Amino acid sequence: MRAAGRISQRALRLAGAAVEPGVSTAELDNIVRKYIEEQGATPSFLGYGGFPASACISVNNVVIHGIPSENTILKQGDIVSIDVGAYYEGFHGDNAWTFPCGDISDEAKALLEATKNSLFEGIKAAKSGNTIGDIGNAVQRYVELRSYSVVRDFTGHGVGAKLHEAPNVPNYGTPGRGPKLMPGMVIAIEPMINIGTYKVKVLRDRWTTVTADGKLSAHFEHTVAVTPEGPVILTDAD
Repeated sequence: MRAAGRISQRALRLAGAAVEPGVSTAELDNIVRKYIEEQGATPSFLGYGGFPASACISVNNVVIHGIPSENTILKQGDIVSIDVGAYYEGFHGDNAWTFPCGDISDEAKALLEATKNSLFEGIKAAKSGNTIGDIGNAVQRYVELRSYSVVRDFTGHGVGAKLHEAPNVPNYGTPGRGPKLMPGMVIAIEPMINIGTYKVKVLRDRWTTVTADGKLSAHFEHTVAVTPEGPVILTDAD
């Protein structure tokens, strides 16, 4: 799983490095697919449930599951969430990051920083003996203290031989509630955080999910193993 995670992370970083005004989201998707396949792996998302691309690329008010397109051209000030999975030797690695396109607003910078930090707050709570509720509460508490909202309709999840496994890992919750974390569990922790309402809607393509009020959203994700020594990030290329 660490190998799958590294491939997924490196593909994500390559796509993120290419985020700049004038680039299409389809070009970013091609970068992801090319790198993953060159490593002898398979893009986890390609064909998953009928999804037509190798990465989900979501711009500005698109929360998740944005479909890459030659017609979606990035512009200065956009924030671009890229979600990448790689399947290698029987296991998946899943991660996401939100990248700035050129200079972005202070509002957008603050959202990205808070969402990224909330991910690491969630990871710190992914300790053996804790619960799924401890993770969700850590994320929720961090962002709500900063007046952001947590998407309720989509959650993190277990990862393994399948891309999505039990348990669900909400980004909200009550400490001490939910499934208990045990060594050997691997989960994707992925805060999806909005500037405005937590409510979202899915567009007619049945994939693209946007904020209900049209305000910005950010998405950060790592695949994390629960070990006796503490949480270990598997989607880490370093």
